[in-house]
Amino acid sequence: MRRTTISLTAAARQRMREFLDRSPGMVGIRFGVKRTGCSGFGYHVDLASGIDPAEKLIELDGIPMVVDRQSLPLVDGTVIDFQRQGLNASFVFHNPNATGSCGCGESFTVG
Repeated sequence: MRRTTISLTAAARQRMREFLDRSPGMVGIRFGVKRTGCSGFGYHVDLASGIDPAEKLIELDGIPMVVDRQSLPLVDGTVIDFQRQGLNASFVFHNPNATGSCGCGESFTVG
């Protein structure tokens, strides 16, 4: 089975560590995609309190990431960053599988 690669920038790793440190009962960060928006898929990042059998636990630089198996091929190769712009702060995803995105940037398509 091919290994899925997801990577974190230092800023994303630090932000995720902050979330996990404030929530000691959580097993990791849940990351994946869901059908949404005008282009097809949107990313979701949340705290994971457990791991479902349909999910896989991936350790990234000391950050436990819980990814559902259906999302794995769509996020393979993704670099997750965390950026602050003025009063706004958010995770930013650099996904080589995305072939397009909607005008608002909330969703993406794959080819």
